[in-house]
Amino acid sequence: MVSPVLARDPVAGPEDERAVLVLLERLLESEHDRAPKLVGSRGEEIELPETVVLVLRQVVRSLAQDQAVTVVPVHKQLTTQQAADLLNVSRPYLVQLLEAEEIPSTKTGTHRRIRLDDLLVYRQHRDEERQAALTRLTQMGQATGHYLGS
Repeated sequence: MVSPVLARDPVAGPEDERAVLVLLERLLESEHDRAPKLVGSRGEEIELPETVVLVLRQVVRSLAQDQAVTVVPVHKQLTTQQAADLLNVSRPYLVQLLEAEEIPSTKTGTHRRIRLDDLLVYRQHRDEERQAALTRLTQMGQATGHYLGS
């Protein structure tokens, strides 16, 4: 079981909300010339700031596509187990990456902490390197006639 990065569990849109989520996604995408508003229970209105609208679009898009979401502050400090779970690697392997200073970390007593934003930068770089390696392998296979592609 993956340990949660936050105390809150990921949220998934139930099947019976899917149609509303798809409609909300379309509405949010079409509202570029006017700021969407939040209407309170007593009728009070407030325009949503563009940053909130951007996050809301991402969350609604994911929920409409049947993906669970969790909102995490990027400066959140993670344990080594949480960081390993996020990278989908073992904790001992993550500790090796930390000791090799591949990922910045701090120590509080004997416990290491990793900032989420540092971990996301590492993951993005790792994924880009993997994609480049796969592209090179595909090109090599095509050049030697061992890979015909789709």
